[in-house]
Amino acid sequence: MEEGVCLWYMTDDKKTYRQKRQSKITKLFFKDYLTPHRLRKVTLQRLSCVRGFLLVIMELYEYARPGLMAGKKILYVHGFASSGQNGSVRTLRLLMPRAQVLAPDLPVEPFDAMELLRNMVVSEKPDLIVGSSMGAMYAEMLYGVDRILVNPAFQLADTLLKNNGLGRQEFHNPRQDGETSFLVTKTLLEHFREVSSHCFERASEDQDKVFGLYGKRDTLVHTFDLFSRHYPQAVRFDGEHYLNDEAILHSLLPVIQWIDDRQNGVQRPVLFISLSDRIINHSSGFHKAVATLAADYDIHIVAGVPYNNPELCQKVFGWCEENLGVPVWNRVTITNHKNLLLADYLIDAEPEINGGEDFMGTMVHFGSDAFKTWEDVLTFFARLGGQ
Repeated sequence: MEEGVCLWYMTDDKKTYRQKRQSKITKLFFKDYLTPHRLRKVTLQRLSCVRGFLLVIMELYEYARPGLMAGKKILYVHGFASSGQNGSVRTLRLLMPRAQVLAPDLPVEPFDAMELLRNMVVSEKPDLIVGSSMGAMYAEMLYGVDRILVNPAFQLADTLLKNNGLGRQEFHNPRQDGETSFLVTKTLLEHFREVSSHCFERASEDQDKVFGLYGKRDTLVHTFDLFSRHYPQAVRFDGEHYLNDEAILHSLLPVIQWIDDRQNGVQRPVLFISLSDRIINHSSGFHKAVATLAADYDIHIVAGVPYNNPELCQKVFGWCEENLGVPVWNRVTITNHKNLLLADYLIDAEPEINGGEDFMGTMVHFGSDAFKTWEDVLTFFARLGGQ
């Protein structure tokens, strides 16, 4: 490790630094999100609701990313029986205060919904489209734009039939037209079938523009294999069918970050974390560290596996997917030569094994006097500010 880095870290007042950082983020939020224009639109009731209050006061400090998609447009396409006023839209706006999140209320009729969305793509020119469930099915056909499809309902008509979806249905969220319910008929189901039959027609043109996010506990939609036959970027996340704040924070935001970086031509500093028993034994702090560091660094996992035990590779991949999730998707390296890694930082509890001591970047020796806990590690990287 660089001597100057160690010296700075051991003499820094962590408590004072955290207070300064919290104050800075709070000022950014009130400056960039709660502008006078927005304050006129946001009622006291909305600000004081449990969901919004907890997110702003507790989660925003840790996870808000004012620079993410800054100055860009995101088109959010809601799911069946929902609206553009749902909780996911509010959360995205809070977490990305400098992005413009467009969220129209979709017509019930799928032909009309697709016409509205295609017109919006032409007129608004969104930089990113995020679709959920039915909205993800629609979004797949909005070609030429970066897209994230969350639990896409490519077979919506069949899904509705299996889940008693015929007849009068209630909207889950308020709509701008004031409607509270709608009727699902067999004719409407046929229209859904007709529209969805056009999915994937131009998938070959957008191979690197589409991510599919699939909740491991989704009991309604099962199209992972169908998506994977057309697009390579199929990702499982720890969640259910409907997005909640945790899934947005830890699964959706990392993918948005990857897309934003690619659009901006940005390569964030690469940070490898060497997987070992000592690291895994501190798994609770490990999870938080990965989620926090992913905001500023390109996180990768490295693990050493005996050459004659290839089955262990699958166990490593499985453990990372189960415990670390989306931030390390497609970012796991198996090697017994850590000295050959091309990266800016390596967090390693056992640098003496597999060439870690000869790593050419900055070594963060987890478990040493300077980095006894993950809180120590986070404080160190927070001070670096993404450098």
